Amino acid sequence: MSLLSLVFSTVTAILTVWVGIVFLGIINLIFLHRPTRYVHDRRQPAHKPSAQILVLGDIGRSPRMQYHALSIAKHGGDVQLIGYHESALLPALTGHEKVKVHGLGVPEPFIKKLPFPIAAPLKIFQQLGQLLSALLYATEPAEWLIVQNPPSIPTLVVAWLVCSLRNSRLLIDWHNYGWTILAGTRGRNDIFVKVSKVYECILGRLAPSANLTVTHAMKNDLLGPPYNIKSPIQTMHDRPAEIFKPIRNRSERQAFLQNIEVTADFADAILSGNVRLLVSSTSWTPDEDFSILLDALVEYATSSKYAPLLVIITGRGPQKAMYEARISNLTAGGRLTNITIKTAFLSFQDYANLLAAADLGICLHMSSSGVDLPMKVVDMFGAGLPVLAYSDYPSFSELVKVGENGSGFETSAQLSEGLLRLLDPDSGGQELAKLKQGAVKESARRWDVEWDNVVKPLLGFK
Repeated sequence: MSLLSLVFSTVTAILTVWVGIVFLGIINLIFLHRPTRYVHDRRQPAHKPSAQILVLGDIGRSPRMQYHALSIAKHGGDVQLIGYHESALLPALTGHEKVKVHGLGVPEPFIKKLPFPIAAPLKIFQQLGQLLSALLYATEPAEWLIVQNPPSIPTLVVAWLVCSLRNSRLLIDWHNYGWTILAGTRGRNDIFVKVSKVYECILGRLAPSANLTVTHAMKNDLLGPPYNIKSPIQTMHDRPAEIFKPIRNRSERQAFLQNIEVTADFADAILSGNVRLLVSSTSWTPDEDFSILLDALVEYATSSKYAPLLVIITGRGPQKAMYEARISNLTAGGRLTNITIKTAFLSFQDYANLLAAADLGICLHMSSSGVDLPMKVVDMFGAGLPVLAYSDYPSFSELVKVGENGSGFETSAQLSEGLLRLLDPDSGGQELAKLKQGAVKESARRWDVEWDNVVKPLLGFK
């Protein structure tokens, strides 16, 4: 063993023991100062369940959890939304009398710069303190605690403890698996990944009163090994919020294009069809390989037959600067002729308008588990926008119907072929128009209807 490895192992062991001691101290403190407990008022003729909704991430970038909050509030339930308050919330949530937002402090910047074996325990320790303080003392007890998974560490164990102490029921909303996301960067044989998997399986089996999944495939996965979950599981497919709507006419599209900064200079050309507008959304993380899109655009640029493109990529995240540098190099090298790529971070309203005004959506989401689905495609369909989406995972067909509302690809060559086919000035218009009709039809399937059918009775609304 090298000296460096020995130092890392020693420091990691010390930190782990230290965190364990501190955690036991926190537990002891909790039992000395027990939090208030939820008491159900059975005298109410029309039951309106209350909920704490926990997002161990940026609430503004967690649309599904915001939609849960809004749906509960619409039906008269009180909601406490807990998480990092970095981005703007849905306009309908802002100032809602039934919704209170409790912001968590973001992790200390220096922690991110440390090696993973050191950074992970420190980050978990900080999150433990914040979560326990917020969920046990800074907020009122609620009938339900609804948590987003992932992240599972330390969310699930904290949620189990909080529900035990405050007499709340736990609803886990499974978006994906934390251990498969970690495996994407560290490999499935990594010790941290193995521990994370065991942790997630055990807590998923023991903790919840009920579960939601985003796909039928995920529900079936959780019912079998290694999860073997026995508590009720319902599939709640993602559906778009009311803010995502298809465009109604040419003048509305013109207004959208002119009022969004990144499209304003191209509005007339897009309306005339001389420039085609493509949109992709990303969190700029390794589970979306944007080199696939860039390589496909380089291939598209080799043909002078096709209309110029304006490609808008929205979002922010750790790999944004890296890809912006590559885009600049490709542009400077003349490899993106007649293609303009812009990156942006938009408000919810501008993003919804951009999707409605675009010609085609691109999704590069690669499922780490094979059983989740990208919310961004749901939003695109809500806006009546057909998609080209990465398709190499089992649950893909639960959302995208090839030939009806979109098409799939697995390689840059296949994406390039899809772009050339759909944007062909001689023959592509008919197929793209058909996919557009399918996307508009899909937009009629809305969140409120799905939520009222699945989640409303699960929570006990009367």
